Amino acid sequence: MILAQISSDNACPAACFPLNSFPHPMAAQALMKDSLGEAAVARICRALLASGASFSEHAFTRDALDSLAPLELKERVQHIIDVMGKYLPSDFEQTATILGRIRDHWEETEETLSSFAAWPIIDYVAQYGLDHPRIALPLLRYLTPMFSAEFAVRPFLEKHNQDTYGEMLLWCLDSNEHVRRLASEGIRPRLPWAKQLPRYIENPAPVITLLESLKDDPSDYVRRSVANNLNDISKDHPDLVIEICKQWKSEKVAARRWIIQRATRTLVKNGHRKVFPLLGFTRKPKLDITPLVLSSDTVRLGESLHFSTQITSTAAVKQSCVIDFAIHYVRANGKTSRKVFKWKNLRIKPGECITLEKSHPFKKITTRKHYAGTHKIEILVNGRRADRASFQLQP
Repeated sequence: MILAQISSDNACPAACFPLNSFPHPMAAQALMKDSLGEAAVARICRALLASGASFSEHAFTRDALDSLAPLELKERVQHIIDVMGKYLPSDFEQTATILGRIRDHWEETEETLSSFAAWPIIDYVAQYGLDHPRIALPLLRYLTPMFSAEFAVRPFLEKHNQDTYGEMLLWCLDSNEHVRRLASEGIRPRLPWAKQLPRYIENPAPVITLLESLKDDPSDYVRRSVANNLNDISKDHPDLVIEICKQWKSEKVAARRWIIQRATRTLVKNGHRKVFPLLGFTRKPKLDITPLVLSSDTVRLGESLHFSTQITSTAAVKQSCVIDFAIHYVRANGKTSRKVFKWKNLRIKPGECITLEKSHPFKKITTRKHYAGTHKIEILVNGRRADRASFQLQP
């Protein structure tokens, strides 16, 4: 099985949807599952035949649709790969020749999720071409504009690391933004929905070499991947990412500011002390913060908790700081898990008093099951707890 287990806590890969149209992760999974149905099977079949494959269209379609309906997303991808393996030549070089023509015969549609039909085609290469990297890797470069090959390239990084990494260095120079993005996204140490790459979690230096080549890429699509990759690395090497961002910032290239902000978002949530001055926030803000005021000490499932606080500057100069809040959710075993939420980036004058108010819903959602019990809420200033209050969540 090539595909990794999909977790509801992981975001959908950016390649799946146009920018600014990302659905909720669990809703996305339902939509994507439906995208690998009868219409997708028909497109795959027609494209393969037009590209030189020789098999019965009726038989391929019958086998691909057989038992497809009850399968989940990744199971559908694997099922279609298995059917392709049955009908395409067993000699991978022959099949690669067929797949190397498929973009010329691929039917484009206007539907948002239409690109998902190409996922089994690309991951077929990872499953059946893994022992043929010199054929498979250029094929992935060719196929990735159809649907990102970020999952398919990872087995090659594990089994043929030197050859694959060498190809990725060349991909950084490619004229196609999808190929350049693949160089970054495919080597992300903790890519969501994919198997982790322990070698690069332990030593991210080769990854950083790739990112150095892409940090000033003209494509927002590529730069977003660079930022997400650095954010992955920050989870294991926070000080290293801080130093990289300092260097990138010192060279005063305007487009890097957004990369640095996105690359350090986990460090901000975790309250890493060095990240705040890097982003232009006051290192040790001097503030007087009133205790959190809750709208109620009891919240029922489906309701929202309203809370507020007042923040007064006690410094003689203007200050900048990050105000977040965290909820300690009760879990099924009675313990709690903490999740940090963004609130406000605050600019405050000497002696100024600012009131902050917020409403946080406790609705039934597919990505989190709520349990009754004592929950806690914290207000965080530059990642450090400034105050905490408790409330009861009731069904």
